[in-house]
Amino acid sequence: MSARIYSTLVFGLLLVAPLATRAAPTPSTPSSSSANAPVDEAALATQETREQAMTQGDGIAAIVNDSPISNYDVRQRIALFAATSGAHISPDSLKQIRNQVLKQLETERLELLESEKDKVTVSAADVDKAINSILTDNHLSQDQLNKMLSSSDVRIETLRAQIAASIAWQKLVQDQLGDRVHVSDLDVSDEMARLKRGENKPHYLVAEIFEAVDTPEQDGKVQKDMENLETQLQSGASFQTVARQFSQNPTAASGGDLGVVQEGQLPPELDKVLVTMKPTAYSAPIRGPGGYYILWLRELEVPANAKVPDLAPEPTGPPGTLPLVRILLPIGAKPANDLLQNALKAANVLRSQIRSCTGAKEVAKHLQGAVFMDLGNMRLADLSKEMQSAIGQTPAGEPTPPMGSPAGIEIIVRCDKPVPKINRFGMPTREEVQEQIYEEQITTLSRQYLRDLRREADIETVGKS
Repeated sequence: MSARIYSTLVFGLLLVAPLATRAAPTPSTPSSSSANAPVDEAALATQETREQAMTQGDGIAAIVNDSPISNYDVRQRIALFAATSGAHISPDSLKQIRNQVLKQLETERLELLESEKDKVTVSAADVDKAINSILTDNHLSQDQLNKMLSSSDVRIETLRAQIAASIAWQKLVQDQLGDRVHVSDLDVSDEMARLKRGENKPHYLVAEIFEAVDTPEQDGKVQKDMENLETQLQSGASFQTVARQFSQNPTAASGGDLGVVQEGQLPPELDKVLVTMKPTAYSAPIRGPGGYYILWLRELEVPANAKVPDLAPEPTGPPGTLPLVRILLPIGAKPANDLLQNALKAANVLRSQIRSCTGAKEVAKHLQGAVFMDLGNMRLADLSKEMQSAIGQTPAGEPTPPMGSPAGIEIIVRCDKPVPKINRFGMPTREEVQEQIYEEQITTLSRQYLRDLRREADIETVGKS
């Protein structure tokens, strides 16, 4: 797994409370009442105060085959999505996000109930292993993860439950359907020959988000749901986290990763879009087999003997300039040591949430006292040597580490676009091809299995929190 886990700035707000230039709203005053007030993500996610979110968890949101899903479960998953994806859940998008979260919880409950019938078990060690992968990929400690989740009022059990449900379904599918998948030597040889014929074509490292359309009546709603997810992605949400939360293909467990594909390998509806995409781009929702897809072209691979195209960065301004934005925590040049340390911690949390210059502005709004400035095309020679060095060591499109200045703690974000990554294609081994064919076949069977479960299920949506 390669999720980019990070906390919301509620954590930063608590750390740098001394920076506040005005009092935060009381629990009885919604934080959204003022455009300049700090935003409480837990309250935004539930349309209630933090205290209410923590105490009002006994209502029922849905019942799946006599198994209830509480409003507290829904609120926790919305908060988990906000805390781990980088999504900015506006009041306008809240209802749709809630409906999608509830739909996913209903699907997970179906999967878990079916897993229980088959006596599938998921050990704590299974979940620990998955979480350790997340920690390793994101250079985090368990303590840091716990603090990031607790700062958003997300219980670690919520994350563990989601991971456990995913593992249980994978085990069930393997137990129930694994012996129905047969990949012959001829299948592998045919696929190897097809790959060989396309060896001189471009190859694409692709990830997917998939939502099923089980009946024609669902088509419009699923399309709208996927358009909402696309909006979240374009605003900076992590593709891998969105895929894990909402995608209904087994690839969700690996953040939607499909691996390397070549032209003609995906269904025609998807292939037609993929070959027109640029590296790092997301597609709009595509109607394909079984439902809607969003594709992410992570990297482009060229043939082994082809010349790698020169993808120099596009000029963004006069020579010697870069488009930059600045976030300042104004604690002054000589703050008390405890204030300095707290501000640095908050700045590091803030930095971990920045995925773009647009996102930086939104993130800064969440931290009371933080000052956002669009510097435009800034002459690097006009900056301090420390800032020039930090910017030079920071990749395009990313924020620098927090730095001290006479004004306080600063983060500079580069707004130039990163150069797309291009690799050379190498033919996969027979074992890799065999595994890919197996995954494609069991994905199709898994989708059919889940569709049948939904059709036979008794699901009652009771209300909302």
